Amino acid sequence: MELAILMGVLLVLLAIGVPVAFALMGASITCFIALDIPLVVVFQRMAAGVSTFSLMAIPFFVFAGDLMYRAGIADRLVQIAEAAFGRSRGGLGVVTVGASTLFGAVSGSAIASASAIGSTIMPAMKARGYGDDYAVNVTATAAIVGLLIPPSHNMIIYSAASGIGVSIGDLFLAGVFPGILTAFLLALVSWLVAVKRGYPRGVFPGWAPFLRAILLAIPGLFAAVIIMGGILSGMFTATESSAIAVVYTIVIGTFAYRSLGWTRFRQAATQSVRITAMVLLIIGAATAFGHALAILEAPSQLAGLITSITDNPILVLLIINVILLLLGTFMDMSPLIIITTPILLPVAVDVGVDPVHFGIIMMLNLGIGLVTPPVGSVLFVASAIGKTRMETALKTIWPFYGSLVLALMLVTFWPALSLTLPGLFK
Repeated sequence: MELAILMGVLLVLLAIGVPVAFALMGASITCFIALDIPLVVVFQRMAAGVSTFSLMAIPFFVFAGDLMYRAGIADRLVQIAEAAFGRSRGGLGVVTVGASTLFGAVSGSAIASASAIGSTIMPAMKARGYGDDYAVNVTATAAIVGLLIPPSHNMIIYSAASGIGVSIGDLFLAGVFPGILTAFLLALVSWLVAVKRGYPRGVFPGWAPFLRAILLAIPGLFAAVIIMGGILSGMFTATESSAIAVVYTIVIGTFAYRSLGWTRFRQAATQSVRITAMVLLIIGAATAFGHALAILEAPSQLAGLITSITDNPILVLLIINVILLLLGTFMDMSPLIIITTPILLPVAVDVGVDPVHFGIIMMLNLGIGLVTPPVGSVLFVASAIGKTRMETALKTIWPFYGSLVLALMLVTFWPALSLTLPGLFK
């Protein structure tokens, strides 16, 4: 009965438009009242949920990503991608995927990638005769690659939610090959759709401009080298690396690119505070909600339900993927990681799935939810930047969805894709 109350209140609050964090809090409070548990427990769990040391990396990575965007690093990454791929037919679609992949290596945020790359390349697409829907679809789906290419603050949330100390460094490494695979499939679909529509070819600018674009982008891309190199060498933790990334970005933005003045710094700081406050509030609320689920033994009930259907590892993973895909259509990524990880991770481990591998499955799966209505926050951002109705983009987005789902299936049933690189550094 109490479980029905918990889920019912959550669904009703979400349906009437209550923000996710407050919907989770409202459902938790209602459930605790029904269970006759002091309401102070709700706020104790919320405080405990955001008091994890590893979560300190989130505001720093968000800040570093915003600083990189305002320092013009995204523009330089687009120049590299356009010089490399822009001369093929419909090359700007492939350019968008390539630039998003590179930007993901220094920001780790899908929304930041859609904003930075979209605002840079969408006007060029429209000027060259590309369809508005195509520009939105490529930008939105390519931004998902940033969730897999390290660093990714959602992997940090997963590590904290796992409860078993999944290594953040291993998660970062595990996302590299799946991210490259996803980018390749999206680039292939972008090219095929562009060829079918007859979009124009670009012009190779020559080797000198190409090499110049690479040289200009190296200081920005070196941030990813510092982050991963420091973590893998043991020089500093993921949290410390996030702070170092902020300092490094400020230095290169101010002195190397000379584009990060006081105004842009203040804008980045303000935006990062807003995003961090929102994310941490959602994490805290999701922790309280997850505690209510644990009290009601929802994880064991769901595990029992799944295993009563089948104990075949392939079918279990398919069921988990379907559950996550459905949940991702109406809830944001951060709360879903907090809520579903303690429930689904034990089920996956019981059928032989490595926790690091499962984390990558979850990143890509819930990332697809970010471009799927009715929530679809990344698709919404891309549509807003492209000044295109979301409904218009959805009519032609299916090939891109298909490539993401294919990538998800390969990541799910090809564990070596995720686990090979972490294994090399052990």
